[in-house]
Amino acid sequence: MSWLSRLFARKRMEIELDKELRFHFESQVADKMRSGISESDARRLTHLEFGGIEQVKEDCRESRGTLWLETIVQDVRYGLRQVRKSPGLTLTAVITLALGIGANTAIFTLVHGVLERSLPVADPSRLYRVGDQDTCCYFDSFEKDNGDFDLFPYDLYLELQQPSPEFEQLAALQAGGSSLTVRSGSSPAKPLRSEFVSGNYFATLGVGAYAGRPLIQRDDKPGAAPVLVISYPAWQSDFAGDPGVVGSTVYVQTHPFTVVGITPPGFFGDRIVERPPDFWIPLSNEPTIEGAGTSLWSQGNEDTAWLYLLGRVRPQTDILALQTKLSAKLRQWMSSQVAYTANGGAAQIPRQHVVLVPGGGGIQVLQRQTGLGLRMLMILSSIVLLIACANIANLLLAHGTTRRPEMAVRMALGAARGRIIRQILTRSVLLSLIGGVAGLAIAYASSQMILALAFPRARNMPVQASPSLPVLGFAFLVSLLTGIIFGIVPAWLSSKTGAEEALRGANRSTGDHSSLPQKALIVLQVTLSVVLLSGAFLMARSLANLQHQNFGIATANRYVLRFDPQGAGYNLERLPALYRQIEEQFSALPSAMNVSLARYTPLDGNAWGTCVVQQGHPAPGPGDKCFSSWVRTSNRFLQSIGVPIVRGRNFSAQDTQASTPVVLVNQSFAQHFFPNQDPIGKHFGLVSPKNSGAFEIVGVFADFKMNDPRGEATPLFLRPLAQQYLGYTDPEAISSEKSSMFVGSIIIQFAGPQQDAEGMMRRALAGIDPNLTMFYFARYDAQVAENFNQDRLIARLTSLFGVLALTLASVGLYGVVSFFVVRRTSEIGIRMAMGAPRSRVISMVLGGVLRQIVIGIVLGVPAAIYASQLFAKLLYKVSAEDPLAYLAAVMALGICAAVAGFIPARRAASIDPMDALRE
Repeated sequence: MSWLSRLFARKRMEIELDKELRFHFESQVADKMRSGISESDARRLTHLEFGGIEQVKEDCRESRGTLWLETIVQDVRYGLRQVRKSPGLTLTAVITLALGIGANTAIFTLVHGVLERSLPVADPSRLYRVGDQDTCCYFDSFEKDNGDFDLFPYDLYLELQQPSPEFEQLAALQAGGSSLTVRSGSSPAKPLRSEFVSGNYFATLGVGAYAGRPLIQRDDKPGAAPVLVISYPAWQSDFAGDPGVVGSTVYVQTHPFTVVGITPPGFFGDRIVERPPDFWIPLSNEPTIEGAGTSLWSQGNEDTAWLYLLGRVRPQTDILALQTKLSAKLRQWMSSQVAYTANGGAAQIPRQHVVLVPGGGGIQVLQRQTGLGLRMLMILSSIVLLIACANIANLLLAHGTTRRPEMAVRMALGAARGRIIRQILTRSVLLSLIGGVAGLAIAYASSQMILALAFPRARNMPVQASPSLPVLGFAFLVSLLTGIIFGIVPAWLSSKTGAEEALRGANRSTGDHSSLPQKALIVLQVTLSVVLLSGAFLMARSLANLQHQNFGIATANRYVLRFDPQGAGYNLERLPALYRQIEEQFSALPSAMNVSLARYTPLDGNAWGTCVVQQGHPAPGPGDKCFSSWVRTSNRFLQSIGVPIVRGRNFSAQDTQASTPVVLVNQSFAQHFFPNQDPIGKHFGLVSPKNSGAFEIVGVFADFKMNDPRGEATPLFLRPLAQQYLGYTDPEAISSEKSSMFVGSIIIQFAGPQQDAEGMMRRALAGIDPNLTMFYFARYDAQVAENFNQDRLIARLTSLFGVLALTLASVGLYGVVSFFVVRRTSEIGIRMAMGAPRSRVISMVLGGVLRQIVIGIVLGVPAAIYASQLFAKLLYKVSAEDPLAYLAAVMALGICAAVAGFIPARRAASIDPMDALRE
């Protein structure tokens, strides 16, 4: 039907042009005839002057276009005058819209920067990742229960990298990343974030170098000179932008590396994270950093997966066919490896497969962690904008009612209805655009605040709060749509004014057609406010449950320091003396009670894990639940975190390298691996039955949360720093054992709060060895609280949106009720003159208010319950249908609405009947 509509429109335009032409033509003919020329001559001369009918039509069209443009300019000028003439209305509308548009733009800035951003690389659409999950940072044997492979051993990467017509390049990159100690010249050592990558990493991404060159394939060969590439931000901040750094030597973990290049500005790597890599090292240099006996790179670790794979496919590649091909290669390779076929593993190989996903947005780590929360905030901020629109629409409806006599006079004088609608809409759009400009400032400040709260330890984070073209486009589009949405109803109703009705004073009547839309808008505001308020109460309760749960550890008056003895040049032989020095020096600090060392601390975001084999049991199969976390600690670790021994004993000075290797296990470990048994004296080993008698359990400690604050306590065992197990023959086990001896954290408990705990601990560490660098320092309770940064941010923003919605709804209700009271002044005066008591007047006004509130609540509660299901995964130990949250939302809204309605109702009851009748 669209072509038919266009045809009719064109015909109508031609008819109008013909009418206009005939009018002008006949006018010219009449003028000539009045000068004495005959009609036939006058028509002939006029025809010649017009220069032909088609030319006249063209002139008319041009005239119409010019007239249309002039009309638009006039409407804009008129709208600006109206904006200036009503400063109170303008200020209220701009502030309200700035808050709504600013909140949406701020959240969109983060959504676009985190969820929608593409890597700054060449043609990101042709990048595909082999794997679709973000498993970190390595695992043994089979991947997950569903066989979905996401991380790959180095040997398997070499197999998949074999020449393939579908891939131009296939790169491997470290799944986790780590902080390494870097020294340059005479500068002090500093911790920088590193990432091991294959030599074709930059070629796969299509990224060159700002200075020098990127890593190339020959850099990733055994025996190649150790080289690295640093990021542009790290070059600016950590190397002072010195161009001479290219070609210079820096020391990474005391090992010399040559800087061969600097990445281009804006390049942040293969994933969006709060701390992108500061430098990249070839995979072949991983043994140099970790030590030959602790390397994951060397061949022979075929069942230790630690690499993500990212490839650039050729144009017109069939992705599904390539996925099938790679899955077949995976299964074929696994079938040739004893590590995968032994102990019933061969039956699991047919289920193993890979999934290819677009990689142009990078490895989706931060996106998966924040995606649900950001989308929820986008929905909630949109609801705030809808409430703001309803508020402004009500304001314009009220303002339009006061201007009805003016509109009636204009229409009586011939003003077209369409012109009036266009002028009111123009003013609405102007208000919205002004609000949008103000909202950009709010959005910028809000985005900066949100980033600081969500990622307090961010360094060189690629997500920026500064406006970009997509953000500016989004703000403009939202402003434009907002102006149209909140202006269309007032414009339509104002244009329906009847001249005789308005001139008779209909604006004082009680039943005009603008009251119903105003009441409907109040109902909409109440409904949406219930959704936001209930969501705010749910998130607040969830955050309270998270923060105040029993973690099983004590954090008061405790401080955590992280350091890197390996980066300072310490080897295994020097570690025992270093650890004794640390315990002695830190124990001598004033008010120090307990000092301990650990590889990782509870809830610091890190952990090691392995498969446990009880003595006398066969090797676990792929489906057996044999996993347990474990940590290397000093003897007073449990005392320093306030965890009691519930059975057996703690580590002691008698547990040495010459004595039987001992472990402490938690209650979950004992229940899982030795159910209905006394675990004291039991033995177990790791991974293989060959060493299943390696460790003797000498104590059981109370459960505490080591890794996941949202989950339950899981099996965990502790091993003493004084004992290194020497019975392993497997290279991977030897590697893990040696690496575990290098602890990274010091926990110190003081008798009370310390004013300068950081300074004392920094000086104590430097007094032991100036080369020991303190990577991190925090109160232990602050470190634990970092686990809830995003939960805290979402709860705060949701509460802010809820308060904003409640305020807007209350102000809107107050304004509408006040407006109704003013319009019904005469009616109220008559009622009171007829003997109606003040209480009756108050109840009459409040009755109308309560009806709208009740309708909004009845509609809002089901809507809130439905909305809460969308973010139920974000809640912790609180149901999405929690009645207390909805009751609190209803009560808060009811109280505010009652106050907002009572004030104008009381004012109505104070009207003097004689003044009202005189008016």
